[in-house]
Amino acid sequence: MLSDIFFVSSNKNKFEEAQNIASKFGLKLEFLKSHLQEIQADTLEEIATHKAMKAFSIYSKPIIVEDAGLFIKSLNGFPGPYSSFVFDTIGNKGILRLVSVKRDAVFRSIIAYCERDGDVHLFSADVAGSISKKEHGKRWGFDPIFIPTGKNKTYSQLKEKNQISHRYLALKNFSNWYLNKKKSSGQ
Repeated sequence: MLSDIFFVSSNKNKFEEAQNIASKFGLKLEFLKSHLQEIQADTLEEIATHKAMKAFSIYSKPIIVEDAGLFIKSLNGFPGPYSSFVFDTIGNKGILRLVSVKRDAVFRSIIAYCERDGDVHLFSADVAGSISKKEHGKRWGFDPIFIPTGKNKTYSQLKEKNQISHRYLALKNFSNWYLNKKKSSGQ
């Protein structure tokens, strides 16, 4: 198992989930707990790129960072790239109060990988779904209110969340690219 990639985050839950997922692809992530500044930007890509470049400038090691956003259609994509701030400010209960009859949403994950200064590779994935009418389950973040399409339970209630989530799909995209890169360079 390859173990030369460092997952930089202040969120231990996010790391543990990412570590569990990455291991399915033969990658072992190491945790670098860091409170990186999260810029306010209009896209997850801008936020993830900024965090990856900052993390690499601090640690000078191959790193990945992950940023995710919940995009609610009836709220014109809100909270989107502001999901972390919105969760910390109004939480799931606040989101549930804002959402009306139309509950369609997309959960998006961006993985940013950096192993050289200024060279960031992005991997994204979306999972369509809807916002539940109330919180279900006890996991972290928006998991208790997001129901992926084709399921009747929230991420919090699904045992198979780490095989279907936006984070799983983005890490799968990254892992495939990374392993092919290692293979083609003879490592």
